[in-house]
Amino acid sequence: MSFFRLAAQRAPAPDPVEARVNALLARMSLEDKVGQMTEVAIDVVSAGNATGLNHRLDPDKLRNAIQKYRVGSILNVNGEAYTVDHWHEVLNAIQDEVEKSKLKIPVIYEIDSIHGANYTRNAVLFPQSISMAATWNPALARRAGEISAFQTRASGIPWNYFPVMDIGRQPAWPRFWETFGEDPLLASRLGAAYVEGLQGQDYGAPEKVAACVKHYAGYSMPFNGKDRTPAILDERTLRQVILPPYEAAVRAGAPTVMVNSGEISGVPGHANYRLLTEILKQEWGFKGFVVSDWEDIKRLHTRDRVAATPKEAVRMAVMAGVDMSMVPMDYSFYDLLLACVKDGSVPVSRIDDAVRRILRVKYKAGLFDRPRPDAGLKARFDQPAFHEANLEAARESLVLLKNDGVLPLAKGRKVFVTGPNANSRSAMNSGWTITWQGDQEHLYPRDKATIAEAIARIGGTALVNSPAAADVIVAVLGEKAYCETPGNIEDLALDPAQIRLVEDLKATGKPVVTVLVQGRPRVLQTVKANSAAILLAMLPGAEGGRAVAEVLFGEVNPSGRLPFTYPRNVNGYTTYDYKPLENTHDNPVAAEYPFGFGLSYTKYEYSDLRLSADTMARNGSITVSVNVKNTGARAGKEVVQLYVSDLYREISPPNKELKAFEKIPLQPGETRVVSFTLKPSDLQFVGLNNKWKVEPGDFKVRVADLEKQFTLK
Repeated sequence: MSFFRLAAQRAPAPDPVEARVNALLARMSLEDKVGQMTEVAIDVVSAGNATGLNHRLDPDKLRNAIQKYRVGSILNVNGEAYTVDHWHEVLNAIQDEVEKSKLKIPVIYEIDSIHGANYTRNAVLFPQSISMAATWNPALARRAGEISAFQTRASGIPWNYFPVMDIGRQPAWPRFWETFGEDPLLASRLGAAYVEGLQGQDYGAPEKVAACVKHYAGYSMPFNGKDRTPAILDERTLRQVILPPYEAAVRAGAPTVMVNSGEISGVPGHANYRLLTEILKQEWGFKGFVVSDWEDIKRLHTRDRVAATPKEAVRMAVMAGVDMSMVPMDYSFYDLLLACVKDGSVPVSRIDDAVRRILRVKYKAGLFDRPRPDAGLKARFDQPAFHEANLEAARESLVLLKNDGVLPLAKGRKVFVTGPNANSRSAMNSGWTITWQGDQEHLYPRDKATIAEAIARIGGTALVNSPAAADVIVAVLGEKAYCETPGNIEDLALDPAQIRLVEDLKATGKPVVTVLVQGRPRVLQTVKANSAAILLAMLPGAEGGRAVAEVLFGEVNPSGRLPFTYPRNVNGYTTYDYKPLENTHDNPVAAEYPFGFGLSYTKYEYSDLRLSADTMARNGSITVSVNVKNTGARAGKEVVQLYVSDLYREISPPNKELKAFEKIPLQPGETRVVSFTLKPSDLQFVGLNNKWKVEPGDFKVRVADLEKQFTLK
């Protein structure tokens, strides 16, 4: 057999998706292609003033969108969540119109199912991401992704604008709660698991949806803490801290990426060629497509003032690497991009690249073969197993911060429940829930208990109506529902009225248990001193009331751990991996509660930390093992956390870095050996040349209060 025949036999089979994409692309006019790059909100094709349960499409507007402008995508909900039946009606009507078009290219519909299918009535509402991060349990994140995908696809929607892979290191930022916390490894593990749950092995499967990673990149680090304001980030910080979670989600298979609405060091996200093309598409080999955020291409001209005209804004964004524009309320992008191609400022090759990416995702999402909602999924939309998974996630998300022996409460005790969030379902769910702000209390299902209702039910006693009559007081504090810019704040401290409330309750002489329902770590000031116990609930979702009550009364042993450093002061906030310069004799680092912290109703003892060797070769590894024993009288779950400190490096090293973790169940008296493997890649950092490198030297391993040292040769 000749070499040439052998080479031919070994050539990979042609990709059937690519063949279909190229064949369709060859049939498309310029107008068809630009239409595919256009995404409009459902408002554009809806009857005026018809929202929520009264929503209806306008046939003429829909015809205009599909036949004239050939739109590639429609997004969002008009006003408030729809029923499954109405979603089917909407999506079937869109497909009816598509089938009248020449090329019959299906529209890819998008929704923000950020903690369940939260824009479909009666969907499961999971803990928000910051609470999911507090579980330190990737399996729960994966399961949440699976159920969110099922109910979203059962609604007929194939594309989810989630997960948020922004890193949570600016606690004032109003979208802090949409992140998986401050650590790149924890966020990467949970985000990747969620993507795997959403998509499985094939996001075109009948019960799966395509993920969209957002907001690439650096959106969560505004200098002043307010939404959509500038970040100042150097290349090294981007590489070391900001980019790894996005890359992890892309490596997990997410086929779409949404752009940062803000700017980094003066460069708006939607004009950032370095991030969108050079790093994402070229360096990471991303084959999917990039979508803009809401109206942000226009804002290159109107707000950011880097484009002198709206047309220049379109040219700039497309040439930077944006493939689809969320216009979203008109067709200006379509008209302006056509003009750019016709005058030569945007080459047809760039248009073809963008459309090829969009079509590739549509084919892989199964839209050409199954463009309509699957009516068969409706009967299985609501399953008891979905609610059980949600309840387990809520239980594991709760972090016990303080306990002076008052918890768990004995059942039958007289309890006075007070505070602004005691009877609020919206506060436990917050933004992007049923409505944009999530603050319409009357729209929440009544079958899920508030915290006060659950305390009465699970505690086995009627609530008393005054602190004087109570055995114990439960004060449910925190924040009301919010998201995005309406959630901007001027002060990270809890508001004075809530602080005074706890002071007054303490003065009654009754023990005060404070429950915090909030989207970010609000500084506690005197709340800690005046509380006998503090339970951090964050945003635990629809099952949050029951989960909180179960923990308070000891039916559940709390196992949540902080996914961020809880600040002690309004100023002076830092993260757990602070630099040596931050922790000096004159200016020591001070946190209210450290990253990874959380109490339990039992005790865990760590012993016999050991390394398989005291040196690691450049191509070798070391196994780290430790014994963990439950020395208490209750079963519990412990999060074993492995940290590594690089003692010296060319770039000042962090205090420590999380390198591995595992959540394990332990029965009373049970001991388990937990082992982790460290490789040289776990020890790399971004060096002086802004490239990843591994530097020989001494390293310290830490698990709980145990330490060992080894040397990388």
